[in-house]
Amino acid sequence: MQIHGPSHLHGPQQVGPPHSSRAARPETPATPEPIRDEVCISDEARFVEQVKQMPDIRQDRVDAIRAEIAAGTYETPEKLEIALDRLLDEIG
Repeated sequence: MQIHGPSHLHGPQQVGPPHSSRAARPETPATPEPIRDEVCISDEARFVEQVKQMPDIRQDRVDAIRAEIAAGTYETPEKLEIALDRLLDEIG
């Protein structure tokens, strides 16, 4: 730290009001637009809503499968092959 003595002191200065900033005038739009709310629903949300609207059990499908099981026509070699392929895909 250096001390330079009294020669570097500033002399008396005028006391004035604090600096004031000019208040910005709020700009008023020529034609105010009404405020509008907007909602965007995604495709995924629409799909979820459609799924929610579906019944939990498709009774017509259940009845048809029960009838096929009772008649002995539900288990076919093609269906068993598909089921086996799906099982092997899930395991492997």
